[in-house]
Amino acid sequence: MTPDALFDTLVAEGDVILDVLDQRAQDMPDKVYLHYGEDGIRLSYAEFKRRTDRLAAGLVALGLQPGQPVSVLTRNSLVSVLAMFAIWRAGGVFAPVNFNFKGDLLRYQLNDTQPFALITDPSFAPILADIAADLTLKQVVMHQPRPGEHDHNPEETMAPVRGLFAITPLSTLEQCGDPTPVIPRTPFDTANIVYTSGTTGPSKGVVQPFRWMNHYSLPLRTATTADDVLYCDLPMYHVGGAFALVTRAVWVGNTVGLWDRFSPNRFWERIAEVGASCCILLDVMITWLLSAEPRESDRRNTLNKVHMQPLPANHHEVARRFGIDFVSCGFGQTESGVGFTGMIDQWGAEHGTPPELWKGLPKAAYLAACRDAGRLVVDGSQPLPKGFMGLPNPLLEVAILDEDDNRCAPGVVGQLAFRPRYPGLLLKEYFRKPEATVKVLRNCWFHTGDACRENPDGSGTYLFVDRMGGFFRVRGENVSSFEVEALMASHPKVRACAALPLPAREGDEDDIAVFLELKDGEQVSEAELRAHAAAKMPKYMQPAHIRVVTALPVTPTNKIEKYKLKQALLAELQAAGGT
Repeated sequence: MTPDALFDTLVAEGDVILDVLDQRAQDMPDKVYLHYGEDGIRLSYAEFKRRTDRLAAGLVALGLQPGQPVSVLTRNSLVSVLAMFAIWRAGGVFAPVNFNFKGDLLRYQLNDTQPFALITDPSFAPILADIAADLTLKQVVMHQPRPGEHDHNPEETMAPVRGLFAITPLSTLEQCGDPTPVIPRTPFDTANIVYTSGTTGPSKGVVQPFRWMNHYSLPLRTATTADDVLYCDLPMYHVGGAFALVTRAVWVGNTVGLWDRFSPNRFWERIAEVGASCCILLDVMITWLLSAEPRESDRRNTLNKVHMQPLPANHHEVARRFGIDFVSCGFGQTESGVGFTGMIDQWGAEHGTPPELWKGLPKAAYLAACRDAGRLVVDGSQPLPKGFMGLPNPLLEVAILDEDDNRCAPGVVGQLAFRPRYPGLLLKEYFRKPEATVKVLRNCWFHTGDACRENPDGSGTYLFVDRMGGFFRVRGENVSSFEVEALMASHPKVRACAALPLPAREGDEDDIAVFLELKDGEQVSEAELRAHAAAKMPKYMQPAHIRVVTALPVTPTNKIEKYKLKQALLAELQAAGGT
């Protein structure tokens, strides 16, 4: 399929997700869209549209104006999804917040976004009260879990934030009887502000137009049918959960099995509950599933298409154990969407998934549809080079650039960059950060900040090498070295801090190590430093290794030589028998 033909398909399937939802509510009103496993709630496409339309009317009645952001901070995935579609319908901008944030991290994002309102629940009342005096936020919409619901806790109340914000119950908005807002949305209107880790400064809000979502999910929904069922336990503050699964389903007419978080002990039980055929597995999730005692029934499940990010070296072992026919891989970002894709056929002429449990196109038809859309299909039994990402997205021009933005020859490592062939495919800008926007889009290329190389074998495939910027990948989260260093250095006894990644003890991602230089005459225990980290950071951001040094090594221009610190720590751990 040519890029022009693929782009025509993209546009024909609908750029604005609200229009696509309206069509699904009309074409398949009774089909279950969301199966919310936490509380056993099943919402059809028609009922989901009715509920989000009412909530949208409530937001407008509250005073939301077109183009205003609304932040969402809750672990309840169903509330997040309902809020997301309602915000769009009301003309607003969906601005999800990482529910692990607190203190400085939460304060910064809310003040940077300056939302019209924050949709949250009582579990966050204490941390909001702690920073209320420093927030510009005035309006809070409170979801109050009812007795019997999985997240109901009678000890969690709105009391800590009473008098600090104007509080409106979410249920009040959901019962609004005003007409559904009719606010035209175009492919280029802003849909979302999703924050991604900053490397030399605070996190940046990625401004995504509606077409971005259509473009992002297109490769993932290629060759799937309405018969496929998607499983989602990823958070709604990540593009993977919100857009690679939940909104992707609307374009095809899938059912989504939705849970608040991953559970290695209940994963297969949930897959069976909804009959899921597609899911996304991130790094340590795969390790945890493999650690379970093998059973004869491991292959007897409905999963036949799984996206693994990053692609683990043992992907074939995983697929053969659990009967997964196809494993997809690639490269994706909050800014650029899906830049590369590859499809790995793990079973060839055989069936990994029992035929009676199969969902979606037959295997041969599925493979043909993938190839027709420009997706490379490879044999899973053959070794793949480390960092394999597959072929470039046909809708994007791709280049590996040197420091002067000249193209690198195949095999030479440089910075991965994209240039859209059509409008509206990438981010619009970084929210309220024009200098960062200009820098990342210099010379008409979007610079990803990742080191990659073109495979010199002439296959047209590309390989991921490393991260160029100062951020790490920990438990599925991008973690900024700038933010780790700033938070650790906020300890009153610390003069300076250097944070760096080490290979994780589990999975293919990173563990965080920090080196601290203390102020003159100060002493501090590791326990005190860990308590400081726990008070300031979400768990995934807290360092696995903490070392106090007399002085951080620096270059003549006073740049910290992190490679020396990393070499020393790796040698120490190796001598001690660690990793």
